[in-house]
Amino acid sequence: MSLDPITLEVSRHKLDGIADEMQQTLLRASFSPIVKEGLDASAALFTAEGETLAQACAIPIHLATLVPVLQAMKRYFPPEKMRDGDAYLMNEPYLGGTHLPDIALVMPVFHHGRLIAYSAAMTHHQDMGGLSPGSVPTNATEIFQEGLRLPPLKYLDAGVENETLVAILRQNVRIPDTVMGDLRAQLSCCLVGARRVREVADGLGQNQALAIFDELLQRSERQTLAALDDLPAGTYRHADHLDNDGIDLETPVRIEVAVTVAPGRFHCDFTGSSPQTRGPFNAVRSSVLAGVYFALRAITDPGIMNNGGCYRMVTLELPEGSIVNPRAPGPVNARTATIKRIAGTILGALRAAIPDRVPADPAGELLALAFGGMDDAGRPYVTGELVTGGSGASMLLDGVDVIETDATNCMNLPAEAMEMETPFRVHRVALREGSGGAGLHRGGLGLVKEYELLAAECVLTHRGERHYFAPQGTAGGAPGAMAESVLIRADGTRESIPSKRVTRMNRGDRILIGTAGGGGWGPPASRDATRVAEDIADGKVSA
Repeated sequence: MSLDPITLEVSRHKLDGIADEMQQTLLRASFSPIVKEGLDASAALFTAEGETLAQACAIPIHLATLVPVLQAMKRYFPPEKMRDGDAYLMNEPYLGGTHLPDIALVMPVFHHGRLIAYSAAMTHHQDMGGLSPGSVPTNATEIFQEGLRLPPLKYLDAGVENETLVAILRQNVRIPDTVMGDLRAQLSCCLVGARRVREVADGLGQNQALAIFDELLQRSERQTLAALDDLPAGTYRHADHLDNDGIDLETPVRIEVAVTVAPGRFHCDFTGSSPQTRGPFNAVRSSVLAGVYFALRAITDPGIMNNGGCYRMVTLELPEGSIVNPRAPGPVNARTATIKRIAGTILGALRAAIPDRVPADPAGELLALAFGGMDDAGRPYVTGELVTGGSGASMLLDGVDVIETDATNCMNLPAEAMEMETPFRVHRVALREGSGGAGLHRGGLGLVKEYELLAAECVLTHRGERHYFAPQGTAGGAPGAMAESVLIRADGTRESIPSKRVTRMNRGDRILIGTAGGGGWGPPASRDATRVAEDIADGKVSA
């Protein structure tokens, strides 16, 4: 079929627009602050064969993980047996998911009786049961301690909700109304996507729509291959570390990669990475793919449409029984930290090939705080906070202060949202002075934030990074400041948090956190004196 290039380009932007409309529906209909304020949810469309067709501007971890999730759904529920109005969900990491709080919902899209696409959404749910409120216990030693595991299950049967599944979900989580509210927001999102895709097929005709879907994937593949051909061929190596695994707090965890760039090939070999950890920092294959896919898109043309064609040339070597390919029932809930380090290590390797396009190290942490307990009225609450650091400086610009980088894309929770939902008072939110690495271009600053508990007690989960390994500068730039967190008890006693901890807070206790800054680029002595004076005046560095 001959495809008109104007129709092709209009259709491309139409599909992106549908994905973005799905995302807005997901965010606006959700109940939990971590979604409606922190934006920890994602939406995408897939072809009938299961390749990504269009993605919202959302969370790279989710968007990549939905690919193996959809393949798992198809193995459990063959497409020829699916019906209009069906919907399926799962969260099982060892079948293609990523960690238990991330539930994927998938809906087949039919047009005149033919399966033409899938509409999908993934949300980080505020609680899935398990050892600690928020279901991200850094002291978990097996996946059974992390919460409710859901293999691929039918949630809607021709539009009818599975009441048994809903009852099981409600019985196993601490805040059932919030969890079900977020799940039904996912359903609304998928219904919007399905309706809009059918409208596209109505307007173009079914056969032309499917031909356009296929051509868009092939075009992204051709453009990505061309972008890789412009890179110097070779194998590039790099290694970095996580602070610890949450159990053995004295032992760092190594992530090592050899990236091979060759015509038609982007290969990542993780031989040399640490063995599978006792704590929950293991990353299953789907999680590793998220870091690899992000790194690939970061070094190729941003104008290429994000779809499955971008990744057809990716291959992996993942040593079995390692942190990047764990054996069940290894715990995985804290895999975000590992994915971020995977993405950063790949880009660190490629810095040798394209130093003008890869900046210094970003903070490389998404500090996860989970608070849960009862308020003074006896109402249960669970809420999470995702706190970011600074980005690395580049050859051209300073790093950006307090911004998400690499494979995550969340927002800090506003103080007002935190105080409305939980018995906490936020005393301070500020840039962390001096945390950006010095250089010709300065690294982005981290954040300082202080919380006080106003209720009797709560369980606090603190999943930090960069407390022991600083983000490195490049081309002579200085490293960014390492992160630090401290518990200040009501009696004034101070307790340093060694990167990871699950503990209790009591009334009047405070937690003060400071996230890492990004690395600097170029010799600090080369920085223009006027810019130094501006940084001092702005309070970004001390005199």
